[in-house]
Amino acid sequence: MLSFSSYYGDHMVLQKEPAGAVVWGYGEPGAAVTVTLSRDGGLIVMKKMAQVKGPPGTWTTVLDPMDQGGPYALTAGQGSENVTLQDIYFGDVWLCSGQSNMAMTVLQITNASRELAAAAHYPYVRVFAAAPARSNMELEDLERIDLPWSIPTAENLGHGNFTYFSAVCWLLGRYLYEALRYPIGLVEAAWGGTPIEAWSSQRALRACGLPEDMGSISPHRHLSGPQTPSVLWNAMIHPLLNMTLRGVAWYQGEANAFLHTDQYNCTFPALIADWRQAFHAGSAGQTEPLLPFGFVQLSTYRRQSPDDSFARLRWHQTADLGVVPNARMPGTFMAVAMDLCDERSPYGSIHPRDKQNVAHRLHLGARAVAYGEKDLVFQGPYPTRAVLEVTRGLLTVTYSQELVCRQRDTRAFEVCCSSQPSPCAWLPAPVVAVESRTVMLAVAGCGTLVLGLRYAWAEWPCEYQSCALYNSQGLPAPPFLLDTLPAGETPGRLETAGGRELLLLPGSWFSQGI
Repeated sequence: MLSFSSYYGDHMVLQKEPAGAVVWGYGEPGAAVTVTLSRDGGLIVMKKMAQVKGPPGTWTTVLDPMDQGGPYALTAGQGSENVTLQDIYFGDVWLCSGQSNMAMTVLQITNASRELAAAAHYPYVRVFAAAPARSNMELEDLERIDLPWSIPTAENLGHGNFTYFSAVCWLLGRYLYEALRYPIGLVEAAWGGTPIEAWSSQRALRACGLPEDMGSISPHRHLSGPQTPSVLWNAMIHPLLNMTLRGVAWYQGEANAFLHTDQYNCTFPALIADWRQAFHAGSAGQTEPLLPFGFVQLSTYRRQSPDDSFARLRWHQTADLGVVPNARMPGTFMAVAMDLCDERSPYGSIHPRDKQNVAHRLHLGARAVAYGEKDLVFQGPYPTRAVLEVTRGLLTVTYSQELVCRQRDTRAFEVCCSSQPSPCAWLPAPVVAVESRTVMLAVAGCGTLVLGLRYAWAEWPCEYQSCALYNSQGLPAPPFLLDTLPAGETPGRLETAGGRELLLLPGSWFSQGI
């Protein structure tokens, strides 16, 4: 029986040039399949031949790179049998994955009715949603589909709660379309309450020394869904590997604030590297090896938290380096979301409704990192140096960008003053002054020893859009955890403006004992 595989259909977007789109399906083993791409009027643009390999009786071909646009018809023929897909466009295809904050639909977010009504204005942003599924073995195709390729409507974008279509995915695609002005295809594969281990291949888990048979781990009471390692990789990601992609958007991590939190600085970079290798290989080299990978840093959950697991997880999302892209996470971009709290969310405070700001911040990163847009500011300010003036009890921190201070929060900055590396006695370092690129902190209680500096290190660091520091574009300064070490003992080099220069290193040796 001749057919295309499950995630090819009418209205779909195929990846445009410079890559070639992979097309595959099923047929009679040994038979030849002719794949034809034609214009609406029937004019043939391209023909490809593919042999059906069996079992399992699949055929695959790679289309020549195509410019953006459409509509086209895509036909597979075998003998007298023909199957045709209509209304096909070429553009950029983005995969959106993660847990419930990715699965939250347009129906559930701020200004939902307005966002749903706007769907009709974006007929060239096409949507597809895989159904939640798990498997103990790697599958070659999706078992079920929640939403076949569709032109967006209020009905299919707001089908229900945590079903389809993902609000973060939709808004990211919409904002990218507004910037790029050509078709965008969005593929959702998300499941609420799931830890990163479930989305990781056994190969990726081994890279972090995690056992592959951890069994089912009882979920936190606010989370649900399959927890078993690799089951979602097997059923929801592995089937998609043949698809040519332009990028990935990921919103996951809440489940790992309660499970293997301190392995996330390995499991997350390992997942990214593994997905890249797998999508590159699965698409016959068409998906680029450094596939752009964007993610949302955790938002908030509990105002009063018994521990700092959310803060640690946010830090681990950057591979403990604070900002991305970095050496451990090249080709990545991050939307900071710790200032988008929503205590009154009807879906629980772990599910904030402002997904517009999340997607806006994410799309800035995509434009800068994935599309190479020059001079586009896509993340908030980050410290570049610090000077300690012991006599005045002041620590002056210099940032990478102009600062806007929205809140003089006495607990935003904390210093580690203990002479014992672990555990550290973290003390508030109140903000004394904010100038264009510097923040002056009071550290009089610290004496001559400042071992560490951290910012916004809390599960609920501030009220809505009111963290301490932003840039002039309104992007929040990311949280950080830094070791502050004397820059050496050379007189003259240290004494800058009466102070001692400190080396700022990503929190490492003492941070393990936080």
